[in-house]
Amino acid sequence: VQLVESGGGLVQPGGSLRLSCAASGFTFEIYPMGWARQAPGKELEWVAGIYVGTLTWYADSVRGRFTISRDNAESTVWLQMNNLKPDDTAIYYCATDPRATIPRYRGQGTQVTVSS
Repeated sequence: VQLVESGGGLVQPGGSLRLSCAASGFTFEIYPMGWARQAPGKELEWVAGIYVGTLTWYADSVRGRFTISRDNAESTVWLQMNNLKPDDTAIYYCATDPRATIPRYRGQGTQVTVSS
């Protein structure tokens, strides 16, 4: 099983980034997928989830700024992040089982830094 994130980087406040996650080694289309983040000294925080079909969920802290989407044919999930804030700085992880304490599968993460 592999979940490989990409698209992180350094961006100024108010800027945008699009994270990608390429999945392999499991039946992607039957798994709910999500994005979680972890800032230094803080616990893992789920920010978005997308379920089988088009149902989505967002944390209050990102609702209206972040959009999660998926393509089952490409086994890929994305997180479009707009109007980024310094508080969004964290390592972002792609994972199965949105909002689970311990997701079954999780990637290695990609760093997002929002700073002027």
